[in-house]
Amino acid sequence: MKMWRRHGRDMLLVSPFFALFGLFGVWPVLRSAWLSLTDYHATDTPVFIGLGNYAELLADERFWTALVNTAAYMTSVSVIAVGLGLLLALNFGSNSRLHQWVRVAFFLPAVAGGVGAISAWKWLANSETYGLFNSLRAALGLEPARFLGDPQWALPVLVLVGVWSVLGYNLVIFVAGLRAIPEELYQAARLDGASRWQQLLHVTLPNLRPTLVYVSVAGMVASFQVFYEPYLLYGAVDTLGGPLDSALMLVTYLFDRGFRHLDLGLASAVAWVQTTLLFGLTWLNLRLIGREGRR
Repeated sequence: MKMWRRHGRDMLLVSPFFALFGLFGVWPVLRSAWLSLTDYHATDTPVFIGLGNYAELLADERFWTALVNTAAYMTSVSVIAVGLGLLLALNFGSNSRLHQWVRVAFFLPAVAGGVGAISAWKWLANSETYGLFNSLRAALGLEPARFLGDPQWALPVLVLVGVWSVLGYNLVIFVAGLRAIPEELYQAARLDGASRWQQLLHVTLPNLRPTLVYVSVAGMVASFQVFYEPYLLYGAVDTLGGPLDSALMLVTYLFDRGFRHLDLGLASAVAWVQTTLLFGLTWLNLRLIGREGRR
């Protein structure tokens, strides 16, 4: 009672937030966990089947295709976008007018992304001769390529679009991280005769580790949840995975099973598999980088 008299007013003030959080945050998570253990097709009554949906996923070849494609996409985009973002930040991180305009140019995709940008990419990579990529190939005397119709081109095109969309954001974050490093550390390193490469290895990268952790984990999570890029580039009425499912991702597979086939129980199981994998990968990333930091 004494605690209520002291904090009762505060609890009343924050109670709307907790009510909304419980209704729109906690309850859907618990509901999806329950549905993943049931046989549930939209308007039917859920029937408890235990781990039956998970067993069906393990036996589904399309699920494994989506998982492999998502892992390859996540690895490629994360490594390339982090590496290029850091390289650009090291070379265009000053306050000069030229460097400011370069950062603005690279950051524009993060502002102007979305459906319109993917539609533009769909025109650029069009398999017909009027597509920009094929126009460039024709100028070089090469035959047109079916960028959106050939399974071999599906993942490279998605990776290109993914790197383009996050590179500017990584650049800005790395520039902020570099500016937070005290200049005195570089001065001390130069007095000790350290070269630019040694300063990068022993001053820049160790002090940039928190930024690297954030950019890597955030990029990995975003790449693992990729949806509208493959959906808009390769999605069609008859297939959501592109040619021979070469562009099928976990989220598009979830959408296909949950909203086209109305198998909401299996779709919930896919969501929980994805959540578990993301949690494990994030934990592993933090452990590995933290271990390097303690050495």
